[in-house]
Amino acid sequence: MATETTKVVPLTCHGHSRPITHISFSSVVDDDQFYLISACKDNNPMLRDGVTGDWIGTFIGHKGAVWQARLSSDATLAATGSADFSAKVWDTHTGEALHTLQHNHIVRAVAFPAQARPQILATGGAEKKLRIFDLSRSSGSGSNSSASSPTGTGAGADAAAAAPSYEIGPGVHEGTIRSIVWANDLNVLITASEDKKIRWWDLRTRSTIGEYAVNGTVGSCELENLGVDGSQGGGVLSVAAGKSAYFFDGRQPATLIKQVETPYELASVALHAGQGKFVTGSSGDTWVRVWDFNEGNELEMGKGHHGPIWTTSFSPDGKLYATGSEDGTIKLWKFTTGPYGLWR
Repeated sequence: MATETTKVVPLTCHGHSRPITHISFSSVVDDDQFYLISACKDNNPMLRDGVTGDWIGTFIGHKGAVWQARLSSDATLAATGSADFSAKVWDTHTGEALHTLQHNHIVRAVAFPAQARPQILATGGAEKKLRIFDLSRSSGSGSNSSASSPTGTGAGADAAAAAPSYEIGPGVHEGTIRSIVWANDLNVLITASEDKKIRWWDLRTRSTIGEYAVNGTVGSCELENLGVDGSQGGGVLSVAAGKSAYFFDGRQPATLIKQVETPYELASVALHAGQGKFVTGSSGDTWVRVWDFNEGNELEMGKGHHGPIWTTSFSPDGKLYATGSEDGTIKLWKFTTGPYGLWR
């Protein structure tokens, strides 16, 4: 079955001109439809049809590399974090930047809670600060035009329009925050930082409720809800760090389910709990590998990229997974038997 499942030609999505840094799927929105967003060093995140990879639109406005991009669960909003010291929130229907959230350093991570059209956003990056922004109290994108300010100054316009924020756990992170994940419990946030620590935070107390030290710099950190009813809580937190893939219980902070050692420096990992398999990308080669979750052994290898695979993710229906590479392309790999999408 494994051979039939994945040994088909992957779909290649072109359009980006620099390395892909992050890809993320929305939930299934309606009629089995879902979407894929990509972050890239070319400054221009892109929205695609999640099943076919067809380009829908490009979000224009960042002036630096975009390090992470995420969609709200209903795919109405997108969030991006950039090297231009800002995070932006976008309307996915119009492509308009609804909010521009200024920071004092590179923004590496963004996260929405699992709500329809969420009103808050978490950000982190080289400031080493985990911040929560209240989007409901922002009057817009904070443009620099003096016309939007009653005082007639651009700075006043920014101050008036900016969404208020507060910091969680000041001084705790000792390195750049590389990823933020909102747990299914909306009061819990998870951060992965360059100090080689995964931390669980309770937003009510603004303090840590769990911490785990990994063996190596974190490449990816994502919550997988496949095979689990996400609305009921649960899921598995998958982390790539050093040569290990770590899998944590999504409901119990800092509770390790399994650690799988590999011969490769892992840059990304994604889990399909329902099939008992996970896929990895490495910083040292150009191949995506499929592994048996229970046995920890390598099952097969997918060739086609021409650079390290920095990011990988399963679709919400579990029937394909996407990879994003240094080569500037995204590939969609079939992960089911029978016809699906463009594989007929």
